[in-house]
Amino acid sequence: MIEFQKKILANGLTVIVHEDPSTPMAAVNVLYKVGSRNERDDRTGFAHLFEHLMFGGSVHIPDYDEPVQLAGGENNAFTNSDYTNYYLALPRENLETALWLESDRMLSLAFSQRSLDVQRKVVVEEFAQRYLNQPYGDIWLLLRPLAYERHPYRWATIGRDIEHIRQAGMDEVRAFFARYYRPGNAILSIAGDLEAGRVFESVERWFGPIPAGEPVRDQIPQEPEQTAPKRLEVRRPVPASVIYIVFHMGPRLSREAVVCDVVSDLLSNGTSSRLYQRLVKESPLFSSVNAYISGDVDPGLFVVTGYAMEGVPLDEAEAALWRELELLKTEPAGEYELEKVKNKFEANQLFGEINVLNKAMNLAYFEMLGDAAMINDEVAEHRSVTQEEIMEVSRRIFRRENSSTLLYVAEGGSSGEAEAADRSETGKPEM
Repeated sequence: MIEFQKKILANGLTVIVHEDPSTPMAAVNVLYKVGSRNERDDRTGFAHLFEHLMFGGSVHIPDYDEPVQLAGGENNAFTNSDYTNYYLALPRENLETALWLESDRMLSLAFSQRSLDVQRKVVVEEFAQRYLNQPYGDIWLLLRPLAYERHPYRWATIGRDIEHIRQAGMDEVRAFFARYYRPGNAILSIAGDLEAGRVFESVERWFGPIPAGEPVRDQIPQEPEQTAPKRLEVRRPVPASVIYIVFHMGPRLSREAVVCDVVSDLLSNGTSSRLYQRLVKESPLFSSVNAYISGDVDPGLFVVTGYAMEGVPLDEAEAALWRELELLKTEPAGEYELEKVKNKFEANQLFGEINVLNKAMNLAYFEMLGDAAMINDEVAEHRSVTQEEIMEVSRRIFRRENSSTLLYVAEGGSSGEAEAADRSETGKPEM
């Protein structure tokens, strides 16, 4: 049970404090409710660009990292489809340093042309290194627009087209900051051996004067129901062919998402899981297999993937994956098998709660979803999943017409399908 106190400042900033006497460290997490889903389709990658720009200096602090290091702390950030998260951990005695740093860049970035030029270059290089010049790097650049037609999830966090970042002007950058990086669109969570009342007083002093700004009321285009299967085959100079099959599923807060999470663990969580035992160990069709959910706030994806063994036709490997999915619809999961998966989930959750930074991050995340108190319901939700629910959800999700399949074929390999040579990237209808 993670206990916490919450307060909303007059300018809209949500503040959460968790008192943890077990650590001499303080964790400070600032979550901004902006991700790639909030971008225009002709200006993608802006949320990720801002992840970098936020370290480029603010109105009163030219260098963010140096004060953190002098205070004995460490910091980082990440961006995904739904939100951007900045976090740091430092000795609790230096909490005021963290609040000074975070409040100043929430107040205003420095917005120098030099900083923008530098960070644009960094992002462009990252796009090339991680997505274009790395084996398998473009898989989700292909899968997202294959699976999605309307929702902004159809482009990756890095962006749909790197030219959007190259062309980003100062006025656009300032407007993006003014719209999303403001108190009412942020959640500040703090955890450590701290007295909540004093923390709230410090937060009020540092963040209270920041102007509220206008409320964010983005209208996110929703994805229509998929009614026909989608397929794409590409050939790449990679060591092994890989299959991705993705299915549309419910949003993060739906019961369906909880059941799908359990199903993904039944399929691939560890060497005793179904896919590993049957398709790697007993019938070696794959060198590795995996199943997981995207965990997106809006309706996301259930992902099944495997790297085929050399010489195995991809149609045979793909058929084996589908057989395992079909079994979920008709055969109840074994009680021991299901209990083992649930126990493993609970153990992972409890282990994660030991880390004070994890608690600060997760409290902010669940508050973004609607209520930080939901952090304490995760284990019970997963434990309540029944065999019948697993079969029901599997029948609803694992349908051909709800699937998008990417065959990522190693050059010189074969999919084993009669007309494979006729399909190419140019015929594609993107994680």
